[in-house]
Amino acid sequence: MQELNLAFFALAAPAVLFAGISKGGFGSGAAFASASILALVLEPGEALAIMLPLLMLIDLATLGPYWAKWSWPDCRVLILGGLPGVGVGALLYRAADADVLRFLIGSISIAFVAWQMARRKGLIRVSRREGGTAVGLFAGLVTGFTSFVSHAGGPPAAVYLLSRGLTKNQFQATTVLVFWVINVAKFVPYAFLGMFTLQTALADLLLAPVAVLGAWLGVRAHRVVSEQLFFGITYVLLAITGSKLIFDALT
Repeated sequence: MQELNLAFFALAAPAVLFAGISKGGFGSGAAFASASILALVLEPGEALAIMLPLLMLIDLATLGPYWAKWSWPDCRVLILGGLPGVGVGALLYRAADADVLRFLIGSISIAFVAWQMARRKGLIRVSRREGGTAVGLFAGLVTGFTSFVSHAGGPPAAVYLLSRGLTKNQFQATTVLVFWVINVAKFVPYAFLGMFTLQTALADLLLAPVAVLGAWLGVRAHRVVSEQLFFGITYVLLAITGSKLIFDALT
């Protein structure tokens, strides 16, 4: 792993702060940009290992402000589908090499941006009709899988939740609870796969205050910041980092 020097923290601190703000105030859809950014300078597995405890800390910090504001039926169905998805992700991770994971993270980044842009231009319309349990379980399965391999479970969860017609607070609170459970479930297989090291633990310890600060800012930004501006910046960042990761994987 790269030395934990000033250059590393100059990149890692803004990435973790961004993850905290995104998860704390704007759902979990864009938080995986932090893993994409770290994967520019680290092995993908190391980037994922550093981010997981920090994402768990952000989840814990944001549970209180959104407590009991979630839609429990939607939480339940996404969690029931998500836990098996974590298992599928663990199986794929054992068989994939670093370039495969770089390509996967980069592709998910680009696909998310393309989906959001198409939706905003009206090329893709998200139905406001309620999805059935089977749809929710499948969305949860994809959420758990993509969350395990790249911390990118936000987009598939968002597709399902947007179809449920939730309020802004319900949507945010539901993502907080769902990803708290899924991230806790990911910890054991991450440890079993040997992804955590003393160096990743030290990085997490030093970056923990940044994660908590990001969560605090995100909860407050949830009420005052324009989502259009926030996600506009997010899409640009994801497009750049995703393209770079795909280029590195192919070359």
